[in-house]
Amino acid sequence: MSDENIAASDKELSDAVNEALSEATVEVDEVTTLTADLQRVQAEYANYRKRVDRDRASTTEFAFASVLIELLPVLDDLDRAGEHGELTGGFKAVADRINTTVEKLGLTKFADAPVAFNPEIHEALMHETSTDVSEPTASKILQPGYKFKERVIRPARVVVTDPEATA
Repeated sequence: MSDENIAASDKELSDAVNEALSEATVEVDEVTTLTADLQRVQAEYANYRKRVDRDRASTTEFAFASVLIELLPVLDDLDRAGEHGELTGGFKAVADRINTTVEKLGLTKFADAPVAFNPEIHEALMHETSTDVSEPTASKILQPGYKFKERVIRPARVVVTDPEATA
């Protein structure tokens, strides 16, 4: 073989290698692009599933809260009947069962007094002043409040006592 043939053969081989490397680079770029697209789609799907799960839980909670709000007058009536001694025998068992069921569903009653007045959980219906308090205080509960999980679905209706102004 002559030097010219070897040089031509080397050039052809070099061109073939360069062409193969160029094609391999294009293929690697396509694989990289497709991999990035797949990862993006997987992340979008994971976020979608999280959002759907969160929305489903929120909708379920809202539905429970709606039903429980409708039961609040019944619970108030049961409390009043209990205060007047009208819950006896089978009626008491039914009342206890209703209260236990709504507690299992996440409904909690709050009716603490005297406590510092908090407009997020108290609704002021009456106002008094007294020297016995140093800050606005929910001194009497007129109607208990209810929370469903951590959300207040009905504030406690209270009498607020403010400190008397000293001259």
